[in-house]
Amino acid sequence: MRMITPVLIIASTALLAFGAHAAPGNSGEDMDKLLAEKGLLTQIDHVRQSVTSKASELVVDAMGFLGVPYKRGGNNAETGFDCSGFVRSMYEQSVGLLLPRKAEQQAAATQQIEKTELQPGDLVFFNTMRRAFSHVGIYIGDGKFIHSPKPGAEVRVENMGLSYWQRRFDGARRVPAAQTPPIAPAAMDTASPR
Repeated sequence: MRMITPVLIIASTALLAFGAHAAPGNSGEDMDKLLAEKGLLTQIDHVRQSVTSKASELVVDAMGFLGVPYKRGGNNAETGFDCSGFVRSMYEQSVGLLLPRKAEQQAAATQQIEKTELQPGDLVFFNTMRRAFSHVGIYIGDGKFIHSPKPGAEVRVENMGLSYWQRRFDGARRVPAAQTPPIAPAAMDTASPR
């Protein structure tokens, strides 16, 4: 996933160079031909497949933790997870990215997207404690997300269409492909839905 930035820079440079020399009226086919000649289409397609593969791997890995108990401040399967500890752990072990520890910090460190743009692996945030971004889960597709909900519960899949989650939805975020260097662990997240 860390290859995205160089490939996009190369592709952008090629597009700008081609656009500067292209005659008016040239079609997108000419652009595709140039990118193919330079080998950039193959690189771009490889990056797209890699990103899709990582998101799929993240969701599959997360599903492997169904049934792990909730634990306030928890961040591993042995002791249990809270919501942000679960998200952080899944991203670290599946994608190799270290997200901040608390849900609101995760929201601040990720890219805001529209709900209609959600893809598997994106983060969904909810206001469950009368404050913004107090709960987080991982979108798995088909209007569902996986999360560690609250004390006494276990990691499970929820339908975002349920009225409880609809009323509390705070937004969707995407983790940038080229995440910044690892972030030091913060204080324990004390968020739990009510």
